[in-house]
Amino acid sequence: MRILFMGTPDFSVSVLNALVEAGHEIAAVFCQPPRPAGRGKKDRPTPVHARALELGLAVHHPKSLRNDEVQQTIADLKADIGVVVAYGLILPQAVLDAPKLGCLNIHASLLPRWRGAAPIHRAIMAGDAETGVCIMQMDAGLDTGPVLLRRAIPIETEETTLQLHNRLAVLGASAIVEALATLPQLTPQPQTDEGVTYAEKIDKAESRVDFSVSAAEVDRKIRGLSPFPGAWTDIDGQRVKLLASRLAEGTGAPGEILDDVITVACGEGAVQLLRLQRAGKGAQDADIFLRGFPLVKGQHI
Repeated sequence: MRILFMGTPDFSVSVLNALVEAGHEIAAVFCQPPRPAGRGKKDRPTPVHARALELGLAVHHPKSLRNDEVQQTIADLKADIGVVVAYGLILPQAVLDAPKLGCLNIHASLLPRWRGAAPIHRAIMAGDAETGVCIMQMDAGLDTGPVLLRRAIPIETEETTLQLHNRLAVLGASAIVEALATLPQLTPQPQTDEGVTYAEKIDKAESRVDFSVSAAEVDRKIRGLSPFPGAWTDIDGQRVKLLASRLAEGTGAPGEILDDVITVACGEGAVQLLRLQRAGKGAQDADIFLRGFPLVKGQHI
């Protein structure tokens, strides 16, 4: 098929690679514009932009799709179908209608649960037992279109958002290749109104850890916000990100360190902190972190 591809972050790169490997023709790639990054704050292409250039594909990165020139460019591609995955811009109806067969979206949740911007983070933070990907026919709503194909996987006990993201990227890539190969046989299933939830964009203001809540909630927040933006706590006046954890045995006052492997008491139960990061430093496993930043039993964080 001749495909209009729209995506931006690392999650989308696996899909682009899979479509090329499956022999599809990529008419053009649309992604978010380069943005300042690194110490020099120089413009850096997005992961999809960089990969598309490596593949020799035409790349467009408009700031908006709501102008006639961009929409005409898309129409002139005469694509058979659009594949959209974590693009980051709203598609006007003219863009949705431009490909002959419309546009398909790869969404990283089991719709209608977790429509919206941060489905992977929210699934972990909510304590969901499973998640997955849906191949959805796009309409004008926010992740409201009928679903053509869904694939579910369990969320592992100690899994972080990064780890789950990587598994879902592979799953999404295989699912869209399967969907395109079997498109005439797939029956669109309208989403029900029952079970709808929205995965709001992660706000940095919600990243501070409150050890007075249950250990399960603390653990889910730490894993769900890892690696970005990173759950954090204040230790001796320094902000420390908490990037990996597990549930542990023990009781004490909330925030009290219970042993020499950074088990911390919560309002109910305890968590063991497995990976931490001080401001201006790299992420470290707990044993290495303790060599440069000792924490002692009885200390409160």
